[in-house]
Amino acid sequence: MQVLYSMSRDPDLSKKEALRQYRESINRSFELYLFNLWQLVRAAAYAKEDAEKKTSKHLPTEADKRFTAKLWENGSVQSLMRHNQFRGLVSSLQLDSKLDQDITRKLYAEFSTHPEYLEYLDEQEDSEEKDNQVLLNLYKTCMNSELFLDLMEDHFPAWIDDRSLLIGSMKKTIKALPATDDFLDEYKPTEETFKEFGEVLLDQVISKDEELLGWIEPTLKNWDAERVAVVDMILLKMALCELTGFPTIPTKVTLNEFVEISKLYSTDKSKDFINGILDRLLKKLHKEGKINKEGRGLIE
Repeated sequence: MQVLYSMSRDPDLSKKEALRQYRESINRSFELYLFNLWQLVRAAAYAKEDAEKKTSKHLPTEADKRFTAKLWENGSVQSLMRHNQFRGLVSSLQLDSKLDQDITRKLYAEFSTHPEYLEYLDEQEDSEEKDNQVLLNLYKTCMNSELFLDLMEDHFPAWIDDRSLLIGSMKKTIKALPATDDFLDEYKPTEETFKEFGEVLLDQVISKDEELLGWIEPTLKNWDAERVAVVDMILLKMALCELTGFPTIPTKVTLNEFVEISKLYSTDKSKDFINGILDRLLKKLHKEGKINKEGRGLIE
């Protein structure tokens, strides 16, 4: 959608450049994921510094004496530190330079007072489940920190578009720790990732632009196509390509998806507009035999 919007604003933006921008956006999403994972590891590392400070006190308290760098030493964090592919990507993308030591220290300091962390330190029996739960709580602290959110904004200006995908991926990753050799395979962009859906959809919308407009205009009734919001028109064209060109995606999923996207990126009235136009188009195209879905229940 963002690439198509760029093309609507810049007539000189070629299809080749649009596809390059699309691929770059996917790579940036993967880098954002790695950045968040590395931030989690580096925040946990401050437990080691915390332990050193407490034990080196002239008059340590009983709590100081009992304190350990358990957060840093837990198997889930260490599995990431030992993961050659992950560490190699952190190095090649220079993610360390994107982190801020003061922010990382503050993230740990804030988390160190949380009851969940203190309970974790007092646990007598270790387990992967407890190790991962404390990391989920630490990540929640990161995502609730304005400092960290501002840091992401500085390095990834469009990160908010990936927010739900990012949080879902991070939670899934943390729950599956310790890291296996191939844990990044699920998230790392591949040729299949680029082409299987997004690149095909982008290519279809660009190539069939006039045809798609010809389908849409008769359903607008008293509306001139030029008066339709740019984003709304783009979403309608994308939805039409998905309805007619992707036989394994249920029509109901397509309609719901694009109505939800309109809520995020367009006007207050767009969701009703998009929903109404797509409903009319769906009935018309189905009647004309232009919607062919594979499997039972995919047309409903």
